[in-house]
Amino acid sequence: MNALIAALAVILAAVVALTVQGGAGAVVLCVVVAVPAGVAIARVREHRTFLLQIFVGGLLVRMLIGTLIYGLGLQNFFGGDALTYDILGHSLTQSLRGNQVATLYLKEWAAASGGGWGMTYFVGVIYLVLGRNMLAVQFFNAVLGAATAAIIFLCAWQIFRNQRVAKLAAFGVAFYPSLVLWSSQGLKDAPIVFLLALAMLATLELGERLSVKYAAVLLLALASIMTLRFYVFYMLVAAIGGAFLVGMRPQGTRGLIRQIAVVVALGLSLTYLGVLRNAGTQLERYGNLEAVQRSRADLAGRANSGFGEDVDVSTTEGAISFIPIGLVYLLFAPFPWQVANLRQSIAIPEMLIWWGSFPMLAIGLWFTFKFRLRQALPILLFTGMLTLAYSLFQGNIGTAYRQRAQLLVFYFIFVAAGAVLLKERQEDRRREGVAKKQAAVENWRTAQARRRYEAWRQKQEKQIEAVARDISERIKF
Repeated sequence: MNALIAALAVILAAVVALTVQGGAGAVVLCVVVAVPAGVAIARVREHRTFLLQIFVGGLLVRMLIGTLIYGLGLQNFFGGDALTYDILGHSLTQSLRGNQVATLYLKEWAAASGGGWGMTYFVGVIYLVLGRNMLAVQFFNAVLGAATAAIIFLCAWQIFRNQRVAKLAAFGVAFYPSLVLWSSQGLKDAPIVFLLALAMLATLELGERLSVKYAAVLLLALASIMTLRFYVFYMLVAAIGGAFLVGMRPQGTRGLIRQIAVVVALGLSLTYLGVLRNAGTQLERYGNLEAVQRSRADLAGRANSGFGEDVDVSTTEGAISFIPIGLVYLLFAPFPWQVANLRQSIAIPEMLIWWGSFPMLAIGLWFTFKFRLRQALPILLFTGMLTLAYSLFQGNIGTAYRQRAQLLVFYFIFVAAGAVLLKERQEDRRREGVAKKQAAVENWRTAQARRRYEAWRQKQEKQIEAVARDISERIKF
C-alpha cells in the first residue's frame, strides 16, 4: 500500500509539473508544506502508518481535483470567491511594490468587506514568493485539507479512545466529496476548517494536561481564525471558555487550578492582541438581528438558490420561528426537487450519503451526551452555536452547502461513533447468535450422549439381569 501511494504521488507530481502552467512551482510549494505536516503527523507513533496513508491519500485526491479545476478554468463554476482572492492577493503584491491604484483598491475593499483580510495576505505571500499562481494556493489548501483528516482522528481519539471511531471519522474528512472540493480550491474554507480542527485538538489536549505547546497552538489558531471569519472566532472562544469553566474531565484541586489558569491566560492573550477592543466595534456593527436580516435577505435574493425571501429575522420572534426551517436547509439541502442546474445536481449523490448517515449522527450524539459529554464539550458547544447561527443567517442553498463543511468535520466524529456503535451491537448480536447456536449444539450433543449412555446402561442392566437369572437357575438346578 505504501509503495503504491508513493508511486501515485510521484506520477501525479510529475504530470502536473510538466503539463500545467505554473505546475512546477505549485508542486514545489506543496512538497515544502506537506513534508513538515507529514513529519508532525508521524510523531503520533501509535497510529503513524494509518495517519500518513490517510494524509497522503487525501492530499493526492485534492491535488487531482484542484488541477482539473485549475486546468479547465472551473473556478467560477465551483467557487467564484477564488477569483476574488486571486485579484486581492495580486493587488497586495502590487501595492507592496508601490502601485497606488492597487493600494486604493485594497483600502476600498477592506472598508466594504469589514474583515476577512487574512486570506488576502495568505494569497499575497504565496504570490510574492512564486508569482501569481492560483494552483499553488490550491495545493497549499490541499495540504491543509488533508492534514485536517489527521487532526480529526486525534480529536475523535481524545474523546472516545476508540480506534475504529477515529479512523472512520478521519476517512470521512479525507474523502467526503464536498470537503475535498472546498479544500481543492483557492478558497478560505480550507484554512478555516483546518484552524477550527486544530483549535479543538489543542483544547482537548489542554483539558488533559497543561502544555505550553498546545496553549501556543490554540492562541495561534484563534488569532488566525479572527483574520478569516470573525464571528466564528467569537463562537469558538465562547465554546472553549465554557468547556474549560465546566471542565472536560472530573477534576481535583490541581485540575481546577489548571483550567482556571488556561482561561485566564486565554483572556489576557486575547486582550493583548487587541481582540476584545475590536469586539465591541464588530458586535455593534454586525452583532444584531437587523444586520443578520440584511445579510440573509441579500443571500436569499441571489440567483435561483435562495429560500425564505419573505422571512424577517430582524425580531426575536421572527428569528426563533425561522430557526427550524433554516436548520433543515442547513443540514439537508439541496433537495432533489430543488435541483435547477448541473452544479446543484452534482451534490445529490453525496447528499444521499449524508442523509443516510444522519441516523448514525443522532445515535452518536446520544451516546456522547450520555457517556462522553465532558470530553466532547468544546466540540458540542461550538458546533451547536455555529449550527444555530448558520440556520438563522443562511438564505441561500449554495452558501449553506458550502459553509456546512465547517460543521461536517465535527459531525463526522459523531457519525463515526454512531456507526461503530451500531456495528458493535450487530457484532454482539452475531456473537450471541453464534453462542446460542454453539450452546444448542452442545446441548444436542449432551442429550445424544446422555441417550447413548442411558441405552448402554439399560443394555448393561439387562445383561446383568440375564446373567443373574442364569446363575439363579443353575443354583436351583
